Amino acid sequence: MTTVLRDRPEPAGEPPSATRPPLRLRGDLLAVLAAALLVTASSVVGWRLIDAGVPVLVGWPPLLASWLPHVGPGTVPAVLVALLVALGGPAVARRLAWGPLLGVAYVASAAWTFALATIDGWIVGVAERLATPTEYLAEIPRTGDISVFLQTFADRIAGLTPDTLVTHSSGHPPAATLFYVLLDRAGFPGGEYAGAVTAAIGASAVVAVAITLAALGDRDLARAYLPFGVLFPGAVWVGVSADGMFAAVLAWGVALLAVGAARRGLLGHLVCVAGGVVLGLSLYLSYGLVLAGLLPVAVALLTRRAAPLLTGGLGAAAVVAAFTLAGFWWYEGYEQVKVRYYQVGEYGLLRPYEYWVWGNLAALVLVLGPAVIAGLRRAAWRPRAAPVVLVALGAAGLVAVLVADLSGLSKSEVERIWLPFAVWIVPLAALLPRPSWRWWLLAQAVLALAINHLLATVW
Repeated sequence: MTTVLRDRPEPAGEPPSATRPPLRLRGDLLAVLAAALLVTASSVVGWRLIDAGVPVLVGWPPLLASWLPHVGPGTVPAVLVALLVALGGPAVARRLAWGPLLGVAYVASAAWTFALATIDGWIVGVAERLATPTEYLAEIPRTGDISVFLQTFADRIAGLTPDTLVTHSSGHPPAATLFYVLLDRAGFPGGEYAGAVTAAIGASAVVAVAITLAALGDRDLARAYLPFGVLFPGAVWVGVSADGMFAAVLAWGVALLAVGAARRGLLGHLVCVAGGVVLGLSLYLSYGLVLAGLLPVAVALLTRRAAPLLTGGLGAAAVVAAFTLAGFWWYEGYEQVKVRYYQVGEYGLLRPYEYWVWGNLAALVLVLGPAVIAGLRRAAWRPRAAPVVLVALGAAGLVAVLVADLSGLSKSEVERIWLPFAVWIVPLAALLPRPSWRWWLLAQAVLALAINHLLATVW
């Protein structure tokens, strides 16, 4: 399958002029304006609800943040990374050999993520992010024998007793907490190691998505995506939230499945099994990642092969069987989470669905950025003109977001919760005309820099 990206000529009767942007550019700008109005409306309505005493339960709607203009050690590095990637990234992505390019992309993504995080300083921005009383690390001293931990995990999700799991551990399957328990036992204790490792893994999602695009489409398409994947505004929350790490784990599972599906023979099947294992593991990091099931389906459809689903399914089934035999049944945990979510005093019960069902989408706009909104507009307006791999993977991400939104189990904080789905929508920015990429990349960077410098985000 080969994809060629090129600019299409403007329709007859609509010539560009010095005073009027080309028709499609006007459409892009109107889409960005509409998205900006959605964010503005969510902020205005959110503040009015707060003033009226409605428990919106965020400090700066639609984000879980508070107004705090500031600069920090990461300010200058973040600006430099943004300029280097925006001005030189497209050329590097086009000319550098594929293997080295993936390495450069990871280094750039990690630099961008850590620079954004350290705008708040290393301690606040990295070391303390996962060390609060509601985060996973709080469970480490209470976790003894891992087999007992798994066998009793579901019973400790709801109930609000002294033995009840802390908020983040109770809201996720046990692998999320176990990751930090094992990291601690491997000799890397505390929030500093946890934050650094989590952000470093999360930054690798850009490479996994690029590998997926190359396997299912072609490398030129992946190259076009890479600068946008690096300057992802959602990196504000990748550094540091566990959901950023979950996004990378899911992305690597899909990438392995795509690479295996593109190969024939035993090796291809083995790679698909490995992808299935990683995807199965992702189910035990976050219950919401079950919604990402459309991504493997998209891989099968794009390669026109059902075998990857079967062999990948074997790998995922092995993970499910292992956790079940160890004492944790995924569905029981999910049911207990729903109980906990709506218990008295819990945010799921207090936050108004009528506001967050659309306020969540405003938060997603800030995660994706203007370039992705413009690319999404192009894909929606003329889907047949867009590379099918972009449409298929982007649609899978969007459907997951919409189902999560309508379910009522995602009320606020989606700027981190939806990162695993958002990274698959970002490649739609590659639909933008090549000559404009630098400007769109700068817009992406400015948005992320503005958020991290004007607001104190919780993640």
